[in-house]
Amino acid sequence: MSVRRVGFAYNPTNEAALEARDRADGWCRVRGLDHWSAEAGAFEELVAALPGTDLLVVLGGDGTFLRATRAVAEVDVPILGINLGKVGFLSRVEAHELEVVLGQVVAGEYQIEERMALRGTVLPGGHEGVGESFVALNDVVVARGSLARVCHLDVAIGPSHLATFIADGLIVASPTGSTGYSFSAGGPIVDPTSRNLIVTPIAGYLSAIRSVVVSPRHTVRCRVVAAHEALVSIDGREDRPLRVGDVVTVQAFDRMIRLVELHGRAPFWDLLRQKVELLPS
Repeated sequence: MSVRRVGFAYNPTNEAALEARDRADGWCRVRGLDHWSAEAGAFEELVAALPGTDLLVVLGGDGTFLRATRAVAEVDVPILGINLGKVGFLSRVEAHELEVVLGQVVAGEYQIEERMALRGTVLPGGHEGVGESFVALNDVVVARGSLARVCHLDVAIGPSHLATFIADGLIVASPTGSTGYSFSAGGPIVDPTSRNLIVTPIAGYLSAIRSVVVSPRHTVRCRVVAAHEALVSIDGREDRPLRVGDVVTVQAFDRMIRLVELHGRAPFWDLLRQKVELLPS
């Protein structure tokens, strides 16, 4: 694919991201490459600018990447992350490589890797047809609020009842999100290019079920049976309050999110090992 127009989504609170944006702007100007930039959280501005764009480059950490992903879920454009954060499972290119990477992209030295995203819907009172939907690349989490009181969550997979969890919450993760919150709660790490939903309770009380991997053909339903305070979190970027009786459904998003993978980069499992080795023991 020929790259003729590039967008840059950046974290406005990160000085390194602002510096990288300016470097990218200078690199594109010198080469006459059409480009634009916007804050990663400015959803409407990104959606308006994305049509006709060949690539969206995200300048920030994984959180910035997830905010920008919301826009490419609306307008199908490949996305590439430049890591200015810490872990960098999504933003896999380091900041000092920015100019080299832009040269690789313009030269076509990359491939597209498709990732499954999630569509979540909140059904007030469990009523079908009246809910609000949203897209998440990593995970949809139903959890207790600020008070340390557990929730009672009734969970079904397709037509089957799975369990009623007494827990701090429930995570439904995509394969891409399996290295995040789900993993810290005891869920498995899944190949990011696979197509599954990972359902993991958070600190489940007296529960024999720790985590299950579900076919993308199924819909996961989580009903709030009892809770002093509950919320649903979408990719950790925004929280919405829930009431007793509300249902959150999660299913595979109907279109894949396209990530740019540069030639010569370490495969996912090598990257995972490297990241784990860097963690403090």
